[in-house]
Amino acid sequence: MGVPSVFIRASGCNLRCQWCDTPYASWEPQGQQMPVAEIVSRVEALTPAVHPGLHVVITGGEPMIMPEIEELCLALKERGKHVTMETAGTLWKAVRIDLASVSPKLANSTPLEREGGRFAKAHEAQRINIPVIQKFIDESPDVQVKFVVSSESDLDEIDSIVGQLTGITPQDVLLMPEGVDAETLRGRAPWIGEVCKRRGYRYCPRLHVEMYGNRRGT
Repeated sequence: MGVPSVFIRASGCNLRCQWCDTPYASWEPQGQQMPVAEIVSRVEALTPAVHPGLHVVITGGEPMIMPEIEELCLALKERGKHVTMETAGTLWKAVRIDLASVSPKLANSTPLEREGGRFAKAHEAQRINIPVIQKFIDESPDVQVKFVVSSESDLDEIDSIVGQLTGITPQDVLLMPEGVDAETLRGRAPWIGEVCKRRGYRYCPRLHVEMYGNRRGT
């Protein structure tokens, strides 16, 4: 939280969350093909000389579906970067990272009505993969399990998922309100914060929305 970071956003996703705030990386993927060396070069250009160990966050879409994700992570680590992998936890690859930020998608993400519901069945079949989430917990140097929360009805599903996992503590579980504007986020913050206090979870604000609004490049 609050650490300046370079974000590498992979375009393409195996899920279709109805509230996805980056449709340009999932529903209607955009972007350009870029070799690992060029990606790393762009990261280096954004790295201040006074902060050589800059944090790099690899996100998406779903970066774990990318064919050269292992090479990218290794190249960044070899240059001294702190690498966070943001993933839905549906696919596993042995990547060199410092932190796995695994965000299992709850039932609130299933697009039952968006685009006529044509992605709902496939999304529902893939959105939770307990063995893969457990693999990230077991194999990563550090891990957080982050849930996007829309309503109190999500809590039973969160309890079910957390109850099937081993090797994590309540402090490894983050609850983040769903929303793309500050008003919605602030409206959900109080009761989600109370849940975190009762259960020992961590509250995860959407700092970029608070600071810049829901726009690209921030």
